Amino acid sequence: MSVTAQSVWNNCLSFIKDNIQPQAYKTWFEPIVAVKLTDQALSIQVPSKFFYEWLEEHYVKILKVALTKELGEDAKLVYVIKMENTYGNKQPFTEKIPSTNRPAVKSQDVDIPLNNKSPELKNPFIIPGIRNVKIESQLNPNYNFENFLEGDSNRLARNAGIAVANKPGGTSFNPLLIFGGVGLGKTHLAHAIGVDIKDKYPEKTVLYISAEKFTQQYIDSVKKNNRNDFIHFYQIIDVLIIDDVQFFSGKSGTQDVFFHIFNHLHQNGKQVILTSDKAPVDMQDIEQRLLSRFKWGLSAELQTPDFETRVSILKNKLYRDGVEMPEDIIEYVAKNIKTNVRELEGAIISLIAQSSFNRKEITLSLAKDIVEKFVKNTKREVSIDYIQKVVSDYFQMDVSTLQSKTRKRHIVQARQLAMFFAKKYTKASLASIGSQIGKRDHATVLHACKTVDNLSSTDKQFRKYVEDLAKKLSL
Repeated sequence: MSVTAQSVWNNCLSFIKDNIQPQAYKTWFEPIVAVKLTDQALSIQVPSKFFYEWLEEHYVKILKVALTKELGEDAKLVYVIKMENTYGNKQPFTEKIPSTNRPAVKSQDVDIPLNNKSPELKNPFIIPGIRNVKIESQLNPNYNFENFLEGDSNRLARNAGIAVANKPGGTSFNPLLIFGGVGLGKTHLAHAIGVDIKDKYPEKTVLYISAEKFTQQYIDSVKKNNRNDFIHFYQIIDVLIIDDVQFFSGKSGTQDVFFHIFNHLHQNGKQVILTSDKAPVDMQDIEQRLLSRFKWGLSAELQTPDFETRVSILKNKLYRDGVEMPEDIIEYVAKNIKTNVRELEGAIISLIAQSSFNRKEITLSLAKDIVEKFVKNTKREVSIDYIQKVVSDYFQMDVSTLQSKTRKRHIVQARQLAMFFAKKYTKASLASIGSQIGKRDHATVLHACKTVDNLSSTDKQFRKYVEDLAKKLSL
């Protein structure tokens, strides 16, 4: 029986099928076509360059074993890449790439029948049945720079956003990663940048999407076997805004596809804007190569607004809603609701609603009632100051002792526990935790967290400290 490219490849597939997950086999090996066998070099056709990169990165070992088994130690693999050029020239083309770590095979004239029909570019945002090629930006025009008030807590991020909006893809802020806790305005600022770009550059394709929706679209594209259409769609975006990018944690397929999309956009001078509830250094289960891309541009933190900024936010909100309110009431609300902008605006809306529905005058007494109920009903966000106080009280020491430079064992352990719980219960970055707990650096906080984890599993008494404090802090 004569050995053909197909028979060799079929034998390789049998071996591969027995050694990987069925879904992975269906996704990454079924679409491959064996096209030519020359001596000990097998040429296989794959659907795209992305496909080839994935195989080389994830399955190169099993491919080498399977091929060596069939063709001997001198076996070589050549990829013939079929790519749909969707940006003008409608004819598909092929590219021959020898597999990495193997000698190149001189490309012969290979007559590979290719489908001349150019596939339609799939837009995940188009509703089926409606023939509409326009990509809607998914931006909310109510989120703009005018109502995103500047303060010490957000000055860097806001100014970087304005610079990006003036020159998308043309600044060193690419990507621009905006990070911070809940309700501090990350989504608002991301939309504001997109809205401003659309105003200044109407011809640019701007797209806002949550990381969760992006992931779902990717999963759907895998199921429908149109992954390449998904990638091509995102590669034509001029300004891509992805909200809550920490959602990619632990999702290796989504991270990989985003890595390729990101590289294409960045290399072509397109702008990428990301938001996250954590700084890149604090993100867990995100591949190192992707984290390094996040750090290429600027990471700007949104912090809790100070009292003056909170007063300005409330005044701006009241002005936009056409409501007048006495200065002492505005200041009372600003003093008592400190955690985030969303809660601040929520409290003022509740106050206006109570006043108008019950036909009551807005008084300081009414404001106290509303704020008290609002703070009680809103899930309390534990602050680093509160954690330090709870830990200090538990170990019967002052907060100043906890923060001191002393190396006494019981004080060091108390300080490490405060850092551990600050990382667990707050959205603050490691650097921010360190600076607030005795002016330490982020490496000290990281070491403290590891020490607490280790001691919890080996020291019974220490484990009791952790359990007692966890109960106190979760009340």
